[in-house]
Parts: sequence; C-alpha cells; structure tokens
Amino acid sequence: MDITKESINGVSLFKVNILRATMKEAEEFKYLLSEEMNKGKFKLVVDLSECDYIDSTFLGTLVVTLKKVTSQGGDLRLIGFKPAVRSMFELTRMYRVFETFESKDEAVKSFT
Repeated sequence: MDITKESINGVSLFKVNILRATMKEAEEFKYLLSEEMNKGKFKLVVDLSECDYIDSTFLGTLVVTLKKVTSQGGDLRLIGFKPAVRSMFELTRMYRVFETFESKDEAVKSFT
C-alpha cells in the first residue's frame, strides 16, 4: 500500500496514495496510525486527495483512530475530498464528526 508520512511542526501528515481505500488497505493503515500514536504523536492529518473511493471499513479505521487520539488529547483532521469520498462522508454524516480542511497548511495550522 502506498501511504507516505511527513512531519510538519509536530503534526503527522499521512497521504493515502491509492485510488480505492478498502478493507485490504484499512488494516495496514490502522497499524501505521497506531504506531504513530505509540510514539506519542497525537496530532494527525490524513490526506485523502488521491482516493476516488473509500469503503466503510476504511472509514471505520478513521473513526476508531479519531476516538483513540482524542482520548489522548489529540485530534485527527482530514483534507482532500474528491466528490465520491465527500458523498460518503455526507451520507454517513461523518462530516459532522471530522474537521476537514482544503489544504495541508490549513490543517497543520489548526493545531496551533
């Protein structure tokens, strides 16, 4: 799976570089996010700008991670929705749960 990570001012940014984020990718992604939290990093941004589709399992991974990271005083923010992904968040009403931003700079700055 192609997920890149960079650190900007203490914020961990994960870019999901796959077209279809499904159950297969969700398990590995969950592991990567858990590893980051195990290192004491609780300010997370996930960039979904390359994803044309995410399934409910992948969305569930984001929700579980959000719960874990907020329980530690951190947060998980999202950027880069394509139309189909935006529709998924609207249909499931997850847009009410996650803070979303247009750019990584905006998302990173929101933590300060």
